[in-house]
Amino acid sequence: MRTATATAGAVTTAFLGAAAVIAAGRYAADAALRPRPGHPLPGGPRLSVHSTAAGRVTLTRSLASLRPGTYGLDAPGVHAVVGPVLDGVPHEPDTVVRRLLAVTHGALDPGTRVSLTPQVHVGNPRTALGLDHADVDVPGELGALPAWFLPGARDTWVITVHGLGTTREHPMAVMPFLHRHRLPVLDLAYRGDLGAPAPPDGLGHLGESEWRDLDAAIRYALRYGARRVVLHGWSTGAAMALHAAERSALADRISGLVLDSPVLDWHTTLRALAAARRTPAALLPFAVRAAEGRAGLRADRTGPGADPRALRVPVLVFHGPDDTLAPWGPSRRLAAARPDLVTLKTVRGAPHAAMWNADPVQYEEALRRFLTPLM
Repeated sequence: MRTATATAGAVTTAFLGAAAVIAAGRYAADAALRPRPGHPLPGGPRLSVHSTAAGRVTLTRSLASLRPGTYGLDAPGVHAVVGPVLDGVPHEPDTVVRRLLAVTHGALDPGTRVSLTPQVHVGNPRTALGLDHADVDVPGELGALPAWFLPGARDTWVITVHGLGTTREHPMAVMPFLHRHRLPVLDLAYRGDLGAPAPPDGLGHLGESEWRDLDAAIRYALRYGARRVVLHGWSTGAAMALHAAERSALADRISGLVLDSPVLDWHTTLRALAAARRTPAALLPFAVRAAEGRAGLRADRTGPGADPRALRVPVLVFHGPDDTLAPWGPSRRLAAARPDLVTLKTVRGAPHAAMWNADPVQYEEALRRFLTPLM
């Protein structure tokens, strides 16, 4: 009797343990897949503001605060823009002084906890950049998709699409460059974004379903005057661009792709998202498996760019070894497999989707060389 009771107890414990693991895995999967546009990606360090002065801000010293380039500073109710680290300025050993370019809203009071983000601008193209634009609705399969349209003289349009942890404000970083080159820009908000329809299951799919909203944007551009389009995507937006080039019925109207930090290996990205949201290491395999199942990212489905032979247009890839969310190995393999079409610009010292931020001048020069024959 005691043996039977002990066995039953062990079975019950094992069952409850398995159920707990499954529940925890599903919870972690939801945390990885729930779209949170406009919230900095998890995992980045929070920095304290120590002080500000004319054109300067002093922050906690860390690898993040020492990154080269231009970034946003984000906190609840606060947004600012910082430039490079200032050398030769007196400061404490545990701090770093950066150029303070703007305080968009709120105040950088001492003690404010901020995150570095690649999203430099907030608002809209008119309020943030002084660029005229129209608010338009792109008809999508789930409903109207809000977008900003910036007119230009050319008949090749650039369709920009943001990625994880940002909004359509993120592509505003390259809008002044595109405007100077007289390229019309359609900057898209897609399913899960503020003002756009919610995904039917409430989950993001790392571009696997979202690409159809980009396909709708291509149709809109062609309907309203574009002869050709260039797709410029960041993160999952880059994955969406690749999917569109591979699957869209209008792929022959796409003249080029610009891929910034493309998510090409969803397994690694899901694992990194789950880990960054503090999923215990022992549960990570269950979380990734649950996330792949819930998002329909099955092993028998190929990810974007999995078949380099399918590429038909020039591709410019910005990526680097410091991206821990979307590793750059797949980007390197894609470039090596199709050197006739793919140009890889390696950017060091930049986190995910921050390739422009690390060196805006070099980024825009590479973009100019790539786009000139496509205009």
